[in-house]
Amino acid sequence: MQVPLLDLKEITAKYREELHEAVLRVTDSGWYLQGRETKIFESNYAQYIGTKHCIGVANGLQALELMFRAYKELGVLHDGDEVLVPANTYIASIMSISQNNLVPILVEPTFPALCIDVAELEARLSSRTRAFLMVHLYGRCTFSSQIKKFCEQHGLLLFEDNAQSAGCMFEGVKTGALGNCAAHSFYPGKNLGAFGDAGAVTTDDDSVAEVVRALGNYGSTKKYVFKYIGENSRISELDAAVLDVKLRYLDEDNENRRSIASMYRKGIQSSLIVIPPALSHEQDVYHQFPVFTEKRDELQAYLADKGIGTLIHYPIPPHKQEAFKRWNHLSYPVTEKIHSQELSIPMSPCLRNEQIQYVVEALNSWQQ
Repeated sequence: MQVPLLDLKEITAKYREELHEAVLRVTDSGWYLQGRETKIFESNYAQYIGTKHCIGVANGLQALELMFRAYKELGVLHDGDEVLVPANTYIASIMSISQNNLVPILVEPTFPALCIDVAELEARLSSRTRAFLMVHLYGRCTFSSQIKKFCEQHGLLLFEDNAQSAGCMFEGVKTGALGNCAAHSFYPGKNLGAFGDAGAVTTDDDSVAEVVRALGNYGSTKKYVFKYIGENSRISELDAAVLDVKLRYLDEDNENRRSIASMYRKGIQSSLIVIPPALSHEQDVYHQFPVFTEKRDELQAYLADKGIGTLIHYPIPPHKQEAFKRWNHLSYPVTEKIHSQELSIPMSPCLRNEQIQYVVEALNSWQQ
């Protein structure tokens, strides 16, 4: 049996007719940027997330970058300000901070819960700290009332990297609406994925929304009038139309992911494998289902021999990447453990019961 990590063709087939209609509508419109489809999707996604504003951009990294840049243009953040960020995140979270001449301060997560302990935030706090970027990695909500209290006590901005957690919630509030501002990715493999790269920024702040929109349009607030030195970061009409179709099914797809995760949790019994503890039902949309083992590479090879697709998220932690040579000497043992042991097993709203059971049986029969 073959069980791919993620079959995008099968996922797309679920919405085939509606997607064809959407693509044809865009093709026939003759308008491919900053048009009706973008306005509709931005309005619907803002309503879904629960914010006043949604600004479509070219990709998730630029959503993060423009989010920070807007606060700098508004004079809220300045060069050299420090931003707390999980050490075990995808590198885009950290790049967006450093590329804005802000200083990323890496914070260790817990293991295997993969959350941020406020005590770790306190330990990294300094007189230059201005914000915390929480990352809802793997589809797990990392927000907590303790984190909110910490940010309020120290006057910190609370940003969200919601690239992997579309539809996730905390006590009835969607991730992407829990802090001051949030960045979203619609990379094709995400729970809400476009046909190419796409992203968005959500916020309740009118000024931030206005600046983000201008920055992504060359810095223009009026045609051929440029208030900022901006960049070209705009969502296409095609991707906006595709995303609006798939948005209608996002909650249903996320429920399917939760059901699959429940089967994994009940079925995987191997003492060699560690699974992150379950969060409350609404707090995880299972963008990935990570498992951890000290013999990760051996497990990956074993599953590959059985036709089971996997992927490592991520093999090298940010502070050990060549891109951040100045950090290579640093030690973050919990983060390094996560990156050396993590393996993502198949997760898709289209997985069939027999495929799930096949994966479970393979994991339970694995011997080091």
